[in-house]
Amino acid sequence: MSNHKVLGIIGGGQLGSMLCQAASKINIKTKIYCDDKDAPAQNYSDEFIYGAYNDDDKIIEFANQVDVVTFEFENIPVPTLKKIKSVKPVYPDPNINFIIQDRSREKKFINDLGIETVSYKKISSQKDLENIDKLIPGILKTTTLGYDGKGQYIISKNNDLNKIPLNNDFILEKKITLKKEISVIITRYQNGSSATYEPIENIHKDQILDTSTIPSSVSNEITNLSKKYAKLLADKLDYIGTMCIEYFIDENDNLLVNEIAPRVHNSGHLTINAYNVSQFESHVRAVCNLEKIEPKMTSKAVMKNIIGDEIFEYRNKETNSDEFFFDYLKKESKNKRKMGHITKLLD
Repeated sequence: MSNHKVLGIIGGGQLGSMLCQAASKINIKTKIYCDDKDAPAQNYSDEFIYGAYNDDDKIIEFANQVDVVTFEFENIPVPTLKKIKSVKPVYPDPNINFIIQDRSREKKFINDLGIETVSYKKISSQKDLENIDKLIPGILKTTTLGYDGKGQYIISKNNDLNKIPLNNDFILEKKITLKKEISVIITRYQNGSSATYEPIENIHKDQILDTSTIPSSVSNEITNLSKKYAKLLADKLDYIGTMCIEYFIDENDNLLVNEIAPRVHNSGHLTINAYNVSQFESHVRAVCNLEKIEPKMTSKAVMKNIIGDEIFEYRNKETNSDEFFFDYLKKESKNKRKMGHITKLLD
């Protein structure tokens, strides 16, 4: 089993920070490349390189200084990742991002495996707006570069669509009556074996994750199906590392994939305190080809995101012994920006 000693990470946000912390725990050095000179992960990495993602020379120089490369967010230009891959292994594979960066490609990939999603239609021109009655009310989403509700429009009636400039490719998704949202974190290793965490129950506010709880309150049947789908998706993508599958459960208990996040995920933060091995350590182990540790839940838990100015009140708060406060050390608090989280262990 080869042991990579220096892990290169593209992106320097809180996920990068937590990857660095997990890596240092198992004696892997980290080097971050990021286009934000204030990126908080530099507080935790062994080395930090500030540069643009399209600066080929600098990116290749970075790749030459590490053994293997991973990333903490999926919207890095695929050509950049492919350039790095010409020099060093990149996990997960950049071709996966090509599928997942585009909502219509992603949905087709999922549906082709016999896994359900909400009904949808690709909208590239005015002509595509004909015969869409059965998708209204719906949500219009840009096919690329949307997260935390960005690039999304609620469509309650057909003429709402006339107000939106169709200068992008969109997909129109049918709005469903949502009973629950869950996510499954899975790590797949280079030998093809995988390790799955128990489903996490998520509650969103203003389209941003508010709380995540384990164990989730879903049936055994849904639990088993959500893990089975996660494994099928990871295997079909030939995925290496940790990924998250977000699911909707509708009023009829249908399990629908909402989206795939090809990276460690916000809903999995509670694995740091409530499992024997966190999603971050599992990811580092997988991409660095280290031994697999089977995840075991050591406590029930709930994680709450700390958004915007809420961080100031938490910084001055005493925490109890069963609470774990994480401050992402971001330079500036912004409305709707994730500034930290707190995990509370439950009996």
